[in-house]
Amino acid sequence: MLSAFLNQLGLYLSFGLCHLVNIGCAYGAESVAPPNQIALKLAPGFEVTIFASLAENYGLPRMMTIDKAGRLYVASAKSNQVLMLPDADKDGVAETPVVIAKNLNAPNSLVFVNDFLLIANEDSVVKLTQKNGIWSAPQPFISNLAFGHHTLKTIKLGPDNHLYTNIGSSCNVCVEEDPTRATIQRYTLEGKPAGNLVTLGRHAPDPTWAKGLRNSQGFAWHPKTGAMFATNNGSDMRSSTKNGKVNDEIPPEHLNKIEAGKHYGWPYCWANPADLTMIQDPNFLGANGFCQTATPPAITFISHSTPIGISFLDKTNWPAEYKNDAIVALHGSWNRQNPSGYKLVRVKFNGDKPAEIRDFATGWLSENGVWGRPTDVIVGADGALYVSDDRAGYIYRISYQTK
Repeated sequence: MLSAFLNQLGLYLSFGLCHLVNIGCAYGAESVAPPNQIALKLAPGFEVTIFASLAENYGLPRMMTIDKAGRLYVASAKSNQVLMLPDADKDGVAETPVVIAKNLNAPNSLVFVNDFLLIANEDSVVKLTQKNGIWSAPQPFISNLAFGHHTLKTIKLGPDNHLYTNIGSSCNVCVEEDPTRATIQRYTLEGKPAGNLVTLGRHAPDPTWAKGLRNSQGFAWHPKTGAMFATNNGSDMRSSTKNGKVNDEIPPEHLNKIEAGKHYGWPYCWANPADLTMIQDPNFLGANGFCQTATPPAITFISHSTPIGISFLDKTNWPAEYKNDAIVALHGSWNRQNPSGYKLVRVKFNGDKPAEIRDFATGWLSENGVWGRPTDVIVGADGALYVSDDRAGYIYRISYQTK
């Protein structure tokens, strides 16, 4: 028991060091410098180039968005900035980045709504407006969001004309004191709570849309059905038996179909990848029978691979066979003896249901170590896929090469 405790303590100390120095390392995989020539293995017919290199002067890129003019914007939590990346000559390589906001608070994500820009800080959402090409100072929009531990927030506009944001858990496994933790929240375009429950009288409006989601930073809506799908990161260092040895292969990561009022299992249970039935964590018991009432995922990813960004491919100029599918960025593990993730995967849909996961882009994890961590994916105005990497500091452009 003591050796197991010391091993787990070592993992957490390694994790903390990686984040303090921001080197993006992984337990069991050495962090190395990017190669001189970017060598990623892609699905047949595709090509990858570097759209922008940001790390040295602008920080590490996280989540992205596109404006009406087709220009790409990206948040950098490390440098507390938001950047616009112009490509005026449309050669697939960004010109000098333009800083449109700075001195923010760990901004992770951004979205355009009508004529203003919303930025998700770690504790709030702020609003920027533009006049004659000049951006305003950030103004409060949604305040007092829970922060700490899983502190990075994503903000997106849904097809129902409401705003959605995640609030991650405050811990690995625990019962949260703050009911907004481990949730997805929903707001109106004015920043008012619009959760799944209607509150009356003295009860404050509740923005909570779905629960039991340890950390769901990536979400997108199916282009045909409008169904919301969100990636979720499972708990670390779990065992399949009471007081048993840590098993690197559990729990799997989830891709959930998010529905109002549903509970997705954390911290008490996770899915069996074989049949998606929910399994009780033997070392953290909920109410009797709870896991039978929790909502299972739509499909699972390999354990600890850290799925983050997700984008459907309907707006790409790729072959028709991709149009109903999605790409997910697997950011990569920190706590496995054999690292997982560090790649893009294609989630193949059968109608409106995820049916299969295939590797789409690999190579960030090499024999020498880890040099890159794909974070977000977004379809550009040119029909290519743009991928942020918050380890190497690159934004990649993946295009299909027509014959």
